[in-house]
Amino acid sequence: MKVSVLAQNLSGSEIIKIAGEINELKKQGQNIANLTIGDFDSNIYPIPAELKDGIIDAYNHNQTNYPPADGMLSLRESVSGFLSSRMGLQYPSNQILISGGSRPLIYSAYLALVDPGDWVVFPTPSWNNNHYCDLTGAEPILVQTRPENNFMPTAAEIAPHLKGATLLALCSPLNPTGTMFNKQDLEEICDLVIAENKSRPADQKPLYLLYDQIYSQLTFGDHKHYDPVTLRPELKDYTVFVDGGSKCFAATGVRVGWGFGPAGIINNMKAIVGHMGAWSPKAEQVAMADYLKNETFVDTYLEKLKADIRASLSTLHEGFQALKADGFSVDSIEPMGAIYLTIKIDYTGKATPEGQILKNSADVNFYLIKEAKVAFVPFSAFGTGDDVNWFRASVGASTLEDIEQMIPRIREALNKLK
Repeated sequence: MKVSVLAQNLSGSEIIKIAGEINELKKQGQNIANLTIGDFDSNIYPIPAELKDGIIDAYNHNQTNYPPADGMLSLRESVSGFLSSRMGLQYPSNQILISGGSRPLIYSAYLALVDPGDWVVFPTPSWNNNHYCDLTGAEPILVQTRPENNFMPTAAEIAPHLKGATLLALCSPLNPTGTMFNKQDLEEICDLVIAENKSRPADQKPLYLLYDQIYSQLTFGDHKHYDPVTLRPELKDYTVFVDGGSKCFAATGVRVGWGFGPAGIINNMKAIVGHMGAWSPKAEQVAMADYLKNETFVDTYLEKLKADIRASLSTLHEGFQALKADGFSVDSIEPMGAIYLTIKIDYTGKATPEGQILKNSADVNFYLIKEAKVAFVPFSAFGTGDDVNWFRASVGASTLEDIEQMIPRIREALNKLK
């Protein structure tokens, strides 16, 4: 059967492929510690009780019809207050768009700003920008990042690629690394965008900045989240933010995301989201609007969630550092934010006990799935080459005990390689 060129060429998710391998082993009765999906096990990390009660109450009061295309006014007003009190960002309700999670916001931003053939600049590794380029016919411009800078892009790395580009897509805390921009690096990148836009004639499309900060409330220790508009207010006319409650409230299935930016762009995104039917369910919007207004509820929940996630990330980090100290060819980067740890497992070229050569990071990962009963995601799933021996470990679906128990299994499995 003939299908579209887009359908023929659109690549599938590497994470789903890994999940297929895990599911096959589970069918055989094996218990795999799954650190692949950027999600929460709701039995380990339930959503806030007050939010859950609010959702149930909204359904009991028959809040089940279509919501407004840009989201319930009560929720947009609550988000406006949340952004102001938490980040000092001033966005009125007409500059806020509600959607069913953050994906429709990212996709609608691409569709609203990028024409086929336009250049989109983004770092690797990063989440899904390559797929959104495929969907919109954009030309992806990949910026290679370095572990020495925690896989966050620098101004020097981005600068050669901005001339003529339409969109710069950034994320902090970053999926897949859990690392973050420091203030100076983000300021220098912001200054590049400002300078580029000043150089463009009035009839040329400006360089827009898409800033994904869905993990902004999940930061640890002294690590602070920064955003471009706070650092450089003149970027407000060119910046579209992606945010929501999915990660900070462990509410991935609740599907309440919010984007915000210039009113004209948000209105165009609103029309696109409306045609996609990618609204957030009305009952969930009603409940989230009430929940965000109660700072005590929010603070109490975030305090516990962050402490639990940080404990899991730190335990995994310390486990890998102990392996490194014992001479294993592994490493990890200190957890800064989100639910991810960046780990290095540099065992390509080694042979399994059966004599199979591990040719790339995917082979290493599948070896660990079978031998150590633990699954990670190679950075190749996020745009790097197969020769990059760094991986994402997501702790949202594992208990602290699960993580403590997997380190000895990883040690034993790596010991078997020759």
